[in-house]
Amino acid sequence: MQPIVIALLVLAAGATLYILIRGVIGLAQGNITPQRSQELMRKRVLFQGIAILLAVILLLMMSGR
Repeated sequence: MQPIVIALLVLAAGATLYILIRGVIGLAQGNITPQRSQELMRKRVLFQGIAILLAVILLLMMSGR
């Protein structure tokens, strides 16, 4: 079970990083609308929350040994 949670955690962290980079590049180039910026921010917060939840689950699983 732990390898699955670890893989999901890595995917969530990677998705967070990808969305963050897309938003920063879009803002730096100036070709992003405020609505799109808000959408990317919401997605980033969602993926961060998922990553934190998975990290907590993983820590609970490891402490239960």
